Amino acid sequence: MKAILILAMCAVSFGAMAQEKKPIKLSDLKGPEYKNYKFWKHQVEPTEVQSAATAETLQGPEFKNRKPAAASNTEQVSVVFGSERNKLQGPAYKNYKF
Repeated sequence: MKAILILAMCAVSFGAMAQEKKPIKLSDLKGPEYKNYKFWKHQVEPTEVQSAATAETLQGPEFKNRKPAAASNTEQVSVVFGSERNKLQGPAYKNYKF
């Protein structure tokens, strides 16, 4: 009796897990799904990009023989993409100037 009850619970739980909705990634779509993807219907998080800005003034043999670990004049720069234009709709989105 317990075995039948356990098997029934497993069957129900597998059915519930199969219905779980996964977030859509553009890289997962192929064919007509990719072509007809409505990007404005999905919320996209802004992407933050970080890079190091270095100012190298060395030239010639000094530049060739420099030690990269000794460079202390690096500055972290952070840039956020995709935050302003995603809020626009219609002609304002179409005519957005960068």
